[in-house]
Amino acid sequence: MASKRTDYNKLTGMERASIILMSVNEQNASKIFKMLHDDEIKEISHTMSNLGTVSPDVVEKLFYEFSRAMSETVSFIGNLDNTEKLLATALGKEKVDNIMEDIRGPAGRNTWDKLGNVSEEILASYLKTEYPQTIALIVSKLHPARASKVLSMLPEEVSSEVILRMLDMDSVKKEVLESIERVLRAEFISSVAKTQKYDGDELMAEIFNNLDRAHEAKYMSMLEERSPESAERIKNLMFVFEDLGKTDQAGIQALLRVIDKSKLGLALKGAPEAIRDLFVKNMSARASKILLEDMEAMGPVRLRDVDEAQAQIISAAKDLIAKGEMVISQGESTEDELIY
Repeated sequence: MASKRTDYNKLTGMERASIILMSVNEQNASKIFKMLHDDEIKEISHTMSNLGTVSPDVVEKLFYEFSRAMSETVSFIGNLDNTEKLLATALGKEKVDNIMEDIRGPAGRNTWDKLGNVSEEILASYLKTEYPQTIALIVSKLHPARASKVLSMLPEEVSSEVILRMLDMDSVKKEVLESIERVLRAEFISSVAKTQKYDGDELMAEIFNNLDRAHEAKYMSMLEERSPESAERIKNLMFVFEDLGKTDQAGIQALLRVIDKSKLGLALKGAPEAIRDLFVKNMSARASKILLEDMEAMGPVRLRDVDEAQAQIISAAKDLIAKGEMVISQGESTEDELIY
């Protein structure tokens, strides 16, 4: 269920632009869309489709910021259907279909971004029947960590040929690259969105990851009583702050480069000593000294604030894992074993 936007101060610039576009009449919105580039239309359309319910107070404050007097506030629901209807008044059907396909498909602003959100197994399955030169070009556009996984999943004779082609690859003409992008959008990325299997356990694990501790414990206790098998599956799929202890030094250092440092001390206040030490050991002596002093100066902190800080760091870690820049060891598999 879409969330309700009631906090004006938390709106991003793109969300504010989306609300304004959905607040004005279709004729004016149509004129604005015609002045935007395709990438801008896709980005703002993606934001529109995820707005959920926007409260009248937020709309009023937003228009007040632009010095516009409003005699009546507006409440609406931003979803896929309403976004598609609004776009249809300004753009042709084919253009709207392409934009909505991008929104409904794997996340990303362009074809290569979207490809990065498709699982390696699905991508390898699709590529194994392509010409080695085409596979080489596509794999060369992936992050090295993802590329290595895709290559390892291809038949040996195919992957060997692809590696040779990649080594001999010259600069690719723009027309060739655009042709491959069109084929990927039409034949692969759009079909992935339509055929991806709904996984209730994964969805529920994500929901549990975003619950505060009190509610997480309450709901997990209920599940353990009524459906212990489901509870166990969800526990295995959940990513908790303590899981950061299963990564290596490179992973922690990558995480330190992208997180909000002001939240780290608060997040570590509620973490096991081993996790705290892992972060401290991967910081400079000066930075770790400041961190520990800040943590000591905090005194008692609210559990809710700790949960929120940890959630932000977990979110950053998930982004790095998706990009292949961070690895979390799973169980006792030798493939995930960390060697120092």
